[in-house]
Amino acid sequence: MTDWIGILKEQTANGDQMGREVPKMLANPDIDEAQVKTLFSALEKHADFAEKLRLALEKFGHDFPVIKAAERLEERYADLAASAAEKLKAMRK
Repeated sequence: MTDWIGILKEQTANGDQMGREVPKMLANPDIDEAQVKTLFSALEKHADFAEKLRLALEKFGHDFPVIKAAERLEERYADLAASAAEKLKAMRK
């Protein structure tokens, strides 16, 4: 049986770390366009996984606070991906 709560806890810890590291990466003046593209792609994959995790938690009838935590994780990754997209847009001007 899959430990959905364990996966959520692990992914939330990863999301917290990414929430601290991504802004620093994007603020680094030495970051290049290829690195930002790679970062954006990775963040999009994390957001997609978080969405699938939320859907699985809903499917298996987990409590609202658990679903809400998964939604926050999904939003965090989407926000981080959006900031990478903004950085990429700014670099292309």
